[in-house]
Amino acid sequence: MDRTDTSDPSYFHKVVDCQWACPAHTPVPEYIRLIAHGQYTEAFMINWESNVFPGILGRTCDRPCEPACRRGRIEEKPVAICRLKRVAADNRGVVDHLMPQIPAQKNGKRVALIGAGPASLTVARDLMPLGYDVTLIERDPQGGGLMRKNIPSFRLPVAVLDEEVGRILDFGVTTRFGEEITSLKAVLDEGFDAVFVGTGAPRGKDLARVPGRAEADANIHLGIDFLASVAFKHVERIGKRVVVIGGGNTAMDCCRTALRLGADSVTVTVRSPRADMKASDWEIEDAEREGIPILDNHSPKEFVTENGRLKAVVFEKMRAEYVDGRRKLIPTGAPDVVIECDDVLMAVGQENSFPWIERDLGIAFNEWEEPAVDKETFMSTRPGVFFGGDAAWGPENIIWAVAHGHQAAISIDLHCQDRDLQDRPPPETNLVSQKMGIHEWSYDNDISDEARNLVPHADPALALRDLSMEVELGFDVQQALDEAMRCLNCDIQTVFTDDKCIECDACMDICPVDCINFTQNAEEPELRDGLRVPALNHAQDLYVSGDLPTGRVMVKDEDVCLHCGLCAERCPTGAWDMQKFLLKEAKAAPIVPADPQEQPYAAE
Repeated sequence: MDRTDTSDPSYFHKVVDCQWACPAHTPVPEYIRLIAHGQYTEAFMINWESNVFPGILGRTCDRPCEPACRRGRIEEKPVAICRLKRVAADNRGVVDHLMPQIPAQKNGKRVALIGAGPASLTVARDLMPLGYDVTLIERDPQGGGLMRKNIPSFRLPVAVLDEEVGRILDFGVTTRFGEEITSLKAVLDEGFDAVFVGTGAPRGKDLARVPGRAEADANIHLGIDFLASVAFKHVERIGKRVVVIGGGNTAMDCCRTALRLGADSVTVTVRSPRADMKASDWEIEDAEREGIPILDNHSPKEFVTENGRLKAVVFEKMRAEYVDGRRKLIPTGAPDVVIECDDVLMAVGQENSFPWIERDLGIAFNEWEEPAVDKETFMSTRPGVFFGGDAAWGPENIIWAVAHGHQAAISIDLHCQDRDLQDRPPPETNLVSQKMGIHEWSYDNDISDEARNLVPHADPALALRDLSMEVELGFDVQQALDEAMRCLNCDIQTVFTDDKCIECDACMDICPVDCINFTQNAEEPELRDGLRVPALNHAQDLYVSGDLPTGRVMVKDEDVCLHCGLCAERCPTGAWDMQKFLLKEAKAAPIVPADPQEQPYAAE
């Protein structure tokens, strides 16, 4: 294998698995260390720069970082990264003076944002400090998009949502709430230099072909519409017996909301096997903790009505067959299952809806009536019109919408400057030694034996009677410290210098996971198989040195390294060093403190 090019920022970035997995590339270990030191405001600001909504995401994020967490490779549970983000938000100090300055003198460019969800708000956050005149147009009376309409207040308190949405709007965004766009052409005719469409995936899928659907319409409700009606207090009650059809996060929110609106029994049904449910594991656990049964392999066959009202749903039992990775659901022939109910909440998916975009504006649409959007620049086939969030490629989650917003803001800025949209700015990176002495480091490299801490919950007897009572209470300060210490500091990289190595093999002897090897070089498959512990995870790179005096090379399996620093402590020549790698994703707007003397981030 060739010598590893550690000067490529993506190499060490990929080793920081949690940050690599985060769509917004939040520097996770950096803010977790700050939490461990009680520096909650600094940890909050690191999050705010990357993911914009620390308090919201600390409660609702889909957590792609956690399955990637290296802690999960040495024990069952990863670090509770998401809940630590909430700790930073809940315990931060005043941050108003740390927000970027908004120029009083605008740059002459006007940008329209259609939809006030997380993608549009992120674009506003990035463009306002550059002097753009930003106008946000939203049909609802308040901003937040799906965060307000589709996430129940017992998961996301309205006060948290209002604060984090308001922080962006207070930058001076011109808001046009309560205005529904019926024509994109009319918006373009207002003379905006760029338009960003962040309207989400607002249309819930239906089961129109199931017999009895039309007859039972009065008691069948699309899940996202139901949640929005509850959020805006248009709906305050539901039938005593409720069936929820669907296996995603929206279905979990629907069933838990129905309980709080007075339902005596709520049953969730899923067409697929439980293992294929799209809902996050923790969302399923929360629903079951509240006593809600989830019946998998149940496909709706008929809605039964009596005297014009819904009486029951008939389900056909299914089984799954998998051929070449594709799933096919097949009826088992078992007797049908009949579940009596008063109301059905249907959460079987969402899709885009663009009846308000004229088809003669130069915006291409595919066969599914989705706009053709460049995956790097987020621009449509009409220059100056951009899409992001669920409006671009269908339903995802908040953190993906934020990532889209950052990249779209870069493109809008480039477009308004008549620059090439492919000329993307590089991320900011830094690699700094943590050495304080011969065997001392500026970070705590002791490996904690603490098991993952459980987040305390409100008393169910109270929570199930109050739609606005937050169920998860969050970590207290001691729990936050204990959980933060479980982090393995994956951004503190083991950096090897070839010409300092005397091949004493001391590092190899002391490594607690046998990830360091001195061996003859070979092609990657042979090299992986021939290590003391074969490197089986091909998604994680091998760290390969140049040729050493004996003709051998040093090969380290990045997959299992604990970043404990024992190799660097043991090395007699300093060939190994522990160096902190920090990557900050590029954005259109530089985040600068209001007072240049204020430093919202930890010193490098």
